[in-house]
Amino acid sequence: MRNLIVRFASLYVFNVVVLLVIGWLTPARVGLHALWASVILTLAALFLKPLLQRVASSMSAGGTKVVQYLAVFVVEFVIWLLTVWLSGVRAGNVWGWILPPLILLVGWVVYDQVDDALTRKTGELYDAAGAKIAGSRSASASETASAPSAASSQATAAARGELQDGLTPEQRRMLDELG
Repeated sequence: MRNLIVRFASLYVFNVVVLLVIGWLTPARVGLHALWASVILTLAALFLKPLLQRVASSMSAGGTKVVQYLAVFVVEFVIWLLTVWLSGVRAGNVWGWILPPLILLVGWVVYDQVDDALTRKTGELYDAAGAKIAGSRSASASETASAPSAASSQATAAARGELQDGLTPEQRRMLDELG
């Protein structure tokens, strides 16, 4: 889950930048629509792009490199088409339809390199924070566990038994009666 959140946030910011570059270098009109278009582009890149790439690669399997590159361009074009259709971005003329998918392709190649490093660093920070939180919890738990009562020990033992197989005592009894 955390990887998805980090990927969405970093890809969103990166897509905003790429859309602004597209608006600057091509006849496409992006402007402030880049904020909403980036949401569409990010969702398409995370969920639709892998599906489209599988379909395109199966259709171009065994084909020449030109066919494979054309399949990748078609995937980028479909994502650009959805972005233009679902947001306020306007493609303008023919070059506004042809150049943005190419820029998206180059942008996502760069993003892929940045994303690997960012995900690795975020994972390290997340794990370090989790270890600090777990360490403070275990320290406070050891202070409160110095004088356990008999009832809490029985409840703790029952809870540990339930954690091991996921069954409550009643469910365990019913399962034992079945077999």
